[in-house]
Amino acid sequence: MRARLALAVSWQTVELREVVLRNKPPELLAASTKATVPVLVLPDGQVIEQSLDIMRWALERHDPAGWLQGPMAEILALIGEADGSFKYHLDRYKYPGRYEEDSYSRSLDGHQSAAGHIVSEWNQRLTGQPCLFGAHASLADMAIAPFVRQFAHVDAAWFAAQPWPQVQKWLTAFENSALLAQVMQKYAPWESGTYGVAFPTAP
Repeated sequence: MRARLALAVSWQTVELREVVLRNKPPELLAASTKATVPVLVLPDGQVIEQSLDIMRWALERHDPAGWLQGPMAEILALIGEADGSFKYHLDRYKYPGRYEEDSYSRSLDGHQSAAGHIVSEWNQRLTGQPCLFGAHASLADMAIAPFVRQFAHVDAAWFAAQPWPQVQKWLTAFENSALLAQVMQKYAPWESGTYGVAFPTAP
């Protein structure tokens, strides 16, 4: 999702090929050994495999919303926390059956609590400001919000009951945004030998 957010806001048009991961096309496997999405293949053959790298690639070409403004070292450090420890606990909270090799992963409460502790810190950061680094959304907000959205949706009633009013307000604004509605548009799975669809499209 976050790669599409940056592509959409920067109006970097790509050929989007929707992939069903349980039926991976050979073109995906040939392009990237990681065999998962997102993958961006540039005209010169360069392959960008990480969503954050795709975001930065798009925004470095056109950044009309100013997502790259702000203290970049701090922004990247906060994203690193989200991509590291928060994502670790999120995955095991959301998909407990996938991680049975780790006894701790069998405790939903343990991973919920650990991820929630990080969200609590983000709630404190948002106190007195609408976004993670001030008055305007930055790369941090748009890279982290999709993960918080996943976390909130595992148990929406529990999330709503937590003392995180600033995060809840921040997440609601993200979920109600026209940009998210644009990138959440559904596409038919791509078939080998056909063209994908132009993305982004007009909201």
